[in-house]
Amino acid sequence: MERKRQSKIKLAQLHAFIAVAEHNSFSEAALELEVAQSAVSNAIAALESDLGIVLFSRGRYGAELTPAGERVLTHAQQIVHLQGQILKEANLLRGLQGGKVRLTSIRSVATHLLPTIIAQFQRQFPGITVSVIEQFDEQSIEDDLCKGHADIGFTDDLMTDEFETWEFLQDEFVVLLPLSYTEPPFKLGWEHLKSYPLIVATNGFTSDKYAYEHCARFCRSIQPVYQAKSDSTVVNMVAQGLGVAILPRLAAEPIPPNVEVRSLPIPFFRTIRMAIVANRPLSPHAFAFMESLKSSTGCFNSSSLGRAS
Repeated sequence: MERKRQSKIKLAQLHAFIAVAEHNSFSEAALELEVAQSAVSNAIAALESDLGIVLFSRGRYGAELTPAGERVLTHAQQIVHLQGQILKEANLLRGLQGGKVRLTSIRSVATHLLPTIIAQFQRQFPGITVSVIEQFDEQSIEDDLCKGHADIGFTDDLMTDEFETWEFLQDEFVVLLPLSYTEPPFKLGWEHLKSYPLIVATNGFTSDKYAYEHCARFCRSIQPVYQAKSDSTVVNMVAQGLGVAILPRLAAEPIPPNVEVRSLPIPFFRTIRMAIVANRPLSPHAFAFMESLKSSTGCFNSSSLGRAS
């Protein structure tokens, strides 16, 4: 019998019940709901009949909740709140049936991580397209975000307070050695690095500068013999036996089979960050992409692309 009574309750009755409770008046509730007062009275009467209890005591000072009505009110408010959440979620999902997310990223992340991330996202939201601007310096990432050319950026720079950032990945700087070098030691030491010609990337990344400063603290006599702007050029020079290089693992990929990968004697990492412009609202599509990425953080790491000894 109880289940049958519950099945008759309508959301319109609960809205009327809450409005009367808030205003202590049937007439004012009708004004708020933009219906006739008789419609409010009928809704409350039907609700009281369905529940089998009296919700209001009517008197010269208006409609006052009965003790039973006070207890029911809390549950009615929860139901109406959940209805609002359902409508909000439905509106969001309708909006996510189409649209576009614009990303800007340093080359290594765009090449080796974003394709997997985008594929996972589009399995969940097939109607949303994702575009990627591939950049070769950190300042261009900031410019793309500030000028509105991109919604979300991926960089290894600290960035200013103008941006809101989240740590996304720790990418290890590794030593690349040609296999043509005779019997490299099992555990690479600073004294070994001193003896090898060093090939340096001159792409201007802040993280590269910090990595070289880290090495200089322990290996002061290390000096570059060759320089190249492109990471891929540096890797190919190592493959040709011209020297060794110190690069982030992601930037070094794909590593040729005739190049050996070792950790620095004291490891050093760069932090890849996801960034947006602070206090700038994200589109529902970009917000969904960012939340999807946050939930998968930890599934991606540079060491999964290879292993340094």
